[in-house]
Amino acid sequence: MTTTQAGNTAYRVASPRRGTDLPALRWQPLAVVLLADGALLGGTVNNYGYDRDELYFRILAAHPGWGYVDQPPLTPLLARAGIALFGDTLWGIRVPALVCALVTVWLTVVLTRELGGGGAAQTLAAIGVSSTFLFIAGHVLLTATPDMVVWLLVILFATRSLRRGQPRWWLAVGLSVGLGLYNKQLVALLLVGLAGGLLIAGPRRELANRWLWGGAAIALLIGAPNLIYQILNGWPEVTMAGVISSHKGADDRALFVPFQLILLGLTAVPIWAAGLLHLFRDPGWRPLRGLAWAYPLIALIVLATGGQPYYTFGLLTFLYSAGCVVTARWAAGHLGRWVWTGAAVATGSAFAVLVALPLIPVNALPTAVATINQTARDSIGWPAYVGQIATVYRSLPAAEQTHTVVITQNYGEAGAVDRFGPAMGLPHVFSGQNQLFLLGRPPQDTTTVIAVGLDDPDRQFHTCTRSGSLDNQVGVANEEQGRPITICRGPILAWTQLWPTFQHYD
Repeated sequence: MTTTQAGNTAYRVASPRRGTDLPALRWQPLAVVLLADGALLGGTVNNYGYDRDELYFRILAAHPGWGYVDQPPLTPLLARAGIALFGDTLWGIRVPALVCALVTVWLTVVLTRELGGGGAAQTLAAIGVSSTFLFIAGHVLLTATPDMVVWLLVILFATRSLRRGQPRWWLAVGLSVGLGLYNKQLVALLLVGLAGGLLIAGPRRELANRWLWGGAAIALLIGAPNLIYQILNGWPEVTMAGVISSHKGADDRALFVPFQLILLGLTAVPIWAAGLLHLFRDPGWRPLRGLAWAYPLIALIVLATGGQPYYTFGLLTFLYSAGCVVTARWAAGHLGRWVWTGAAVATGSAFAVLVALPLIPVNALPTAVATINQTARDSIGWPAYVGQIATVYRSLPAAEQTHTVVITQNYGEAGAVDRFGPAMGLPHVFSGQNQLFLLGRPPQDTTTVIAVGLDDPDRQFHTCTRSGSLDNQVGVANEEQGRPITICRGPILAWTQLWPTFQHYD
C-alpha cells in the first residue's frame, strides 16, 4: 500500500500492481440500491408514453439488418427482443433499458472496488450513479442506454489492465469495443481519449503491448460486419454526425458545461472532481493517469465537434468511482462528514428521480423539468396527435381514402402513426427521414397525402389545404406541438421521381 498526504489527512491508496487484495464486493447495500432503482424504473414504465426514439426503434425492429443510415443495429434489436418477450407495449420496449441501467449501477460498484473502495465507497457509488442521466436512459430506450454499459466495460477492463499490470485484460477491452460498435461507433471516441491519455501520462509502453493490439484485432473482427456496412453505404453515420452537428452543434456547445454538472447531479460534482484530482496526484493511481486524462481530452473533442454533452457520462462515472474511494477515506471515523456526504448524495438522487422519471402529472409538468429532460416532453401527446390525424383522414370521401397515405416529417410522427394508427383506421405511413426513406415509398396510385409536420408540401403537389395542427392537449411545448396537418392532392410527378425529394437526414 502507498500512503499520501492531503492536508492533515492520510489516504491509503491501493497498490497499482495487485488485484488479489481488493476489498470484498458488498452485495447487501448494492442489492438494496438495485431493488430501489428497479422499483422506481419499473413503477414508472407506463407513465407518460413512448419517446420518439422508441417509436422509431419499434419500426426498425421490424426490419432487422446489419446497420441503418443513422445507427448500428443493437438498440433496435434490443427493442425487438423486448417486444418478443413482453409484447408490443411500453414494458416490452423498456425492459432492456431497465436492465442496462441496473447493470450500469453494478459495474460502477465493481469499478469502485477495483480502485480500492470498500463497502462505504461502494455504497456511495451505487447511490450516486443512480443519477439524472442514468434514470433518463434507464426509463427510455435510447442508443445511449446500451452505451452506458459498453463504456463502463471498456473502462473497467482498461483499469484492470493498467492497475494490476495484467495486460491480458486488453483482450476484454477489445471484445467490449467490438460489441459496442453494433450500438454506436462513439466507443471509438473513448479509445481516442485513452490513447491520448497514455501518450500524455503513460505508461506509454502499453501502446506497444501485444495484448493491446490483440484486443484491437478482436474489436475489428467482431465489429467487421457493421464496419463493412458503413463502408459499403458511404459511411452514413459520419454523414449523420455532420448533419446533427450542423443543426445542433451550437446549442450542444452552450449546454456542455451545465450538463457536466447535472449528469451525475450537482451534489456529485465535488466527489468526481476529487476523484479527478487524486487520479492526477496519488502515486498509487499513477498507472491510471492516462485514463484520467481521457476525460478532458474527450471533453475538448466533444466541444470542438458539437457532440452531445452526455458523451462523457462513462468517464464521469469513472471519476466518480475514484472520488467515492477518496471521499470514503476522508470521511472514515468522522460521523459529521458522513452525515454531510450522505445528505448531499441523497439530495442529488431525490432531485434526479423528480427530474428524470415521469412522476409529475403531465398537465403540471414544469417547464424547467421539460427543458432538462427532453425525453419527458418527447413522450407526451402521441395518441392525441394520431387521433387528430385520423379525424382528418375520416373527413375524406370513402373513395378518396383508398388512394390516401400519411407522410410525416419525422420518425417520431411516423412511429406514432405506425403504433396507434391501425386501431384508428389510418392507412400506411411513410417518411423521408433517415432509414424510413429506404423502407419504401407510397404506391403509384396514391393521389392524396395527409402531410404531417411538413412545412412546404405545396412544391410537391398541385393543391394543399391546411386542415389543422397537432395539439397534445396538455400544453407541453415539445417538437410536435403546433405542427401542421395538411391535405395534399395531385402529386406533380410519379412517385418514383417524387419520393427522393422527401429524403432528409437529421
